[in-house]
Amino acid sequence: MTKLPISVCIVSGAEAHRIGKTLESVAGWVSEIVVVLDDRAQDGTDKVVERFGGKVFREAWKGFIGQKNSAAQKCSQPWLLNLDADEVVSQSLQEELRKLFTDSTRLNASAAYQFPRCTFYCGRWIRHGDWYPDRVLRLWRHNAARWVGEEPHARLEVQGRTGTLQSDLLHESNESIARHVAKIIPYQQGFVEARLAEGKSAGIFELCVRPAWRFLRAYIFRMGFLDGWPGLYIAGLNAFSTLTRYSLVKEQELRRQDAE
Repeated sequence: MTKLPISVCIVSGAEAHRIGKTLESVAGWVSEIVVVLDDRAQDGTDKVVERFGGKVFREAWKGFIGQKNSAAQKCSQPWLLNLDADEVVSQSLQEELRKLFTDSTRLNASAAYQFPRCTFYCGRWIRHGDWYPDRVLRLWRHNAARWVGEEPHARLEVQGRTGTLQSDLLHESNESIARHVAKIIPYQQGFVEARLAEGKSAGIFELCVRPAWRFLRAYIFRMGFLDGWPGLYIAGLNAFSTLTRYSLVKEQELRRQDAE
């Protein structure tokens, strides 16, 4: 099988239990696999990567943005494809990428490409609500983009046009509801710090209207109800996450006022 001129770049922690599926989905058709591994990981993730022919670079944790940029800098191919350790390139996405790379005119018309991501959650693939199509920007020409954003939410800043592919990247992120809920507070800290640094507070609109809108948008307008009870739970949890985010802003604001 002819390999495409793509470097797959992955940022990983202790992921030996699932990164193999990710690597298996790309090992036969990409030219390079680069994994920047948190140097605290001692579960054998490095051995799994090496088994699939990947290069492992152990580094102290610099945050998602720093690690992702470090991984990109180590890649040698003309195009880069970023994956997480809980994502799998579907057969249809692989085939679409092959077609893209056989058409140089179309390929070079864009500096980067996005595609939909489909998440497996509570026993089913979620295809409605706020979680789908969940387009992610993950394929880009070398040196045409860099990772920016607020930790832990890294985003790709592209110099040039962005194209769109139609096939799904498969995502098996949350192994349980308990693990999903446990991520809520840590994943809000960057937002809270940035909002307070901008001098912005949280009032009735943020604490009442925004959470209610998040539920209605996900469950009704984006038809999350078609995903059964997981769709209901996702809509409710999105609303709760929004309420929590702005409540954390309010809490920190009050603490600062008390300290003055």
